[in-house]
Amino acid sequence: MSETQAPTTSTETSSVVENLDKHEDFVEPDAKKRKISKPADDKTHKLEDRLGGILCCAVCLDLPRAAVYQCSNGHLMCAGCFTHILADARLRDETATCPSCRVEISKTSATRNLAVENAVSELPSECQFCNKKFPRNSLERHEESECEERISRCKFDRIGCPWRGPAHERSAHENECVHPHRSGAEIMETLKAYDQKLLEERKLYDSIFDLLGYEKISFNDVQLKPYRTDGFVHRLFYESSRFTAFSNQWVIKAGITNNQKDPTQCSERDISYQVIGK
Repeated sequence: MSETQAPTTSTETSSVVENLDKHEDFVEPDAKKRKISKPADDKTHKLEDRLGGILCCAVCLDLPRAAVYQCSNGHLMCAGCFTHILADARLRDETATCPSCRVEISKTSATRNLAVENAVSELPSECQFCNKKFPRNSLERHEESECEERISRCKFDRIGCPWRGPAHERSAHENECVHPHRSGAEIMETLKAYDQKLLEERKLYDSIFDLLGYEKISFNDVQLKPYRTDGFVHRLFYESSRFTAFSNQWVIKAGITNNQKDPTQCSERDISYQVIGK
């Protein structure tokens, strides 16, 4: 059986066309709007990001803050990561290698890259207080003494004022601070705590001067040799040969990161010394 369609009238055709026109006017491709609304300095921002990615440390992937070292193939490492790589190799009793190309590195073979250091110092960085961008070589001075949003203390903090706030609010607070008008008895409590802290520091210095004031002082040139434990996790320690002091035999022993279960999996390094009487 054949089906028949009802002929469309001119009125229905015109209404469909009008609806399509309205729909086409209403819909706008999102891509075109995003392209038109791009900021003018987008390329500059991308260039800074690209430079940051090129000049960053190969280990921590962050821009170096001070010295920049490189291996013989030119891969960059910040001073902190370079020191950790040498310490880790020493901890494992192995040869230190570049994390990118595995070429051998040491204090004598690695060199500083002054051009990269100067380039990184000119890249902009954001202030942690006001969020404005400054060249890295002037950011520290800005955060310490110039930024109006940096955290500052009240000048009456020695007599107990706990106020901490932005630098631009310091003058207004000090004009209204109540601590200068406190009674002597109230201020004495704060000064006692302050004097107690100074007394503890004084005791430390006095003990050092007492040691230097002994009549008998022995000087020895001691050389520490590396050794390794035989456990499942090999730990590195150093021990000196026996030496004579104050009519007794002594040995100095130094442990590396003894507070860690596996020192090879930690980036922290600390050395504890023991003077053992034999």
